[in-house]
Amino acid sequence: MLSLDSHPSGRHFLQIPGPSPVPDRILRALSLPTIDHRGPEFAVLGKTVIAGLQQVFQTRHPVAIYPASGTGAWEAALVNVLSPGDAVLMVETGHFATLWQKMALRLGLAPEFLSRPGTCAQTGLPLAWRHGVDAEAIGQRLREDREHRLKAVCVVHNETSTGVTSDIAAVRRAIDDAGHPALLMVDTISGLASAEYKHDAWGVDVAVSGSQKGLMLPPGISFNALSPKALAASRDAKLPKAFWAWDEIVEMNRGGYWPYTPSTNLLYGLHEALEMILAQGLDVIFARHQRWASAVRGAVAAWGLPLQCADPAVFSPVLTGVVTPAGVDADALRQSIHQRFDLSLGTGLGRVKGRMFRIGHLGDSNDLTLLATLAGVEMGLKLAGIPLAASGVQAAMDHFSAHPAPTSTTT
Repeated sequence: MLSLDSHPSGRHFLQIPGPSPVPDRILRALSLPTIDHRGPEFAVLGKTVIAGLQQVFQTRHPVAIYPASGTGAWEAALVNVLSPGDAVLMVETGHFATLWQKMALRLGLAPEFLSRPGTCAQTGLPLAWRHGVDAEAIGQRLREDREHRLKAVCVVHNETSTGVTSDIAAVRRAIDDAGHPALLMVDTISGLASAEYKHDAWGVDVAVSGSQKGLMLPPGISFNALSPKALAASRDAKLPKAFWAWDEIVEMNRGGYWPYTPSTNLLYGLHEALEMILAQGLDVIFARHQRWASAVRGAVAAWGLPLQCADPAVFSPVLTGVVTPAGVDADALRQSIHQRFDLSLGTGLGRVKGRMFRIGHLGDSNDLTLLATLAGVEMGLKLAGIPLAASGVQAAMDHFSAHPAPTSTTT
């Protein structure tokens, strides 16, 4: 039996970089009665959410929706356009880029993992995990591939493990300048609806995303945004696929249906999320996330701690990775903050585990939730005996005071 201590008063502060807090409006939508997924009412829902997602991805082309996590959409992206043994160029920028590369190996592909060599002198952390995608290095590798063995370039837009947002348009230019036919495949699981993303304008062929980040839903549905080039490639791809196959999904989506039972109630929530996002306007949402991120980074600078992302040009608007001083276990610090203040922060993953923690500032947040989050972190740092140069909370308050929140584009 759970003790009363397991249910502290007040609302838990979920400040990890996803799953993000779910707004009450979406929670109410999730509780609506389930309807017939072959009936006429469902067709209206299906067409509406697909059209809304096209606006969020900024594409005129199909968006496939799966009842799965983002990992499922990773697999769907690979198996629909590639054949056994195909070479693909993948770029190491953090834990999730690494997991996608491991999946490619398990599927029988031949991924090349392009990585920035060396470690950071300041922190001892791998440089590949402190910087974004090097588009110039991608272009150079593609120019060397004169036989066009590389069938795809796979990159992560917003690396959730590090707080780095890579320049996808630059990657597209590098592919085009090399005159290479490789598909461009992008993981924007934590970027979509929080950081600027332009599927068509940036020339992305397959985008992967999920419900539990900027879309403010619980985990459970994921997406592939497709280009005509990707759809053409899928007709010749030989990797096994059935559940993930685009052809049946895209065809049945024209009528608002799926070739299997979809996640009806999560689609209710998606409908509400899309209404909320599109009513505010993507530009306003992107500006809000950038403002939050600037305030959090200002707080970290005031504390005197290093950021995980070492390149200001690619700071993430979605999360901020904070490197703890040498000898300080970041996970022990997180555990202490959770126990004392009912505040969840993101753990360090993979090669940076124990050396950093992550503050999520995305989705259903506001200035006060972020100030409370920073206060919890600041108190936790002091309790751990970590010397702070100044108050990060005061620095964030000063930033918010000097930079008013963006207003909605709607009247």
